Amino acid sequence: MRTTNPVEERVVALIESTATGLGYRIVRVRLSGNRRKRLQIMAERLSDGEMGIGDCTKLSRALAPVFDLEDPIQSEYDLEISSPGIDRPLMRIEDFERFKGHEAKLETAALIDNQRRFKGVIAAIEGDVIVLKTDQGETRLKFAQLSDARLVLTDQLIAEDLKRAKAAEAAGLDADDEGQDT
Repeated sequence: MRTTNPVEERVVALIESTATGLGYRIVRVRLSGNRRKRLQIMAERLSDGEMGIGDCTKLSRALAPVFDLEDPIQSEYDLEISSPGIDRPLMRIEDFERFKGHEAKLETAALIDNQRRFKGVIAAIEGDVIVLKTDQGETRLKFAQLSDARLVLTDQLIAEDLKRAKAAEAAGLDADDEGQDT
């Protein structure tokens, strides 16, 4: 789910080792646009899953020479390095584990019980099965069946993010400058 086509897969293959070496995990890569393409790379720090402005700058500067050398996209494009955000996409089983207890929207590639879209609280992860507590009861979806998954912006999610930001501030870190070179 991190990619949707061979060009995006090639980009991940080109950048993953550089990103990992700098302490970042590639969350998702998307190439969009018709006339002027946009290459969006979502990333997060391996250490804590965060991604500040300084982190985006650091990763962008490290990846620019890779793109200049390899040129994975045939036409002009804009490069965007970003954080996954609060209502982030869930791209790996580990993401579901990390956000257990939070509400999520999941979409499957094919119909399951005459339905493709599911919304509920991530109740459990059992191997490669995501257990979702919905208004209709418990739904079990295999990770491989998913075409899209993301957290729902809720008061609980916002409160946890604010708590994390306050803890970082108390520790002397500016949330927007985390990871910035000094």
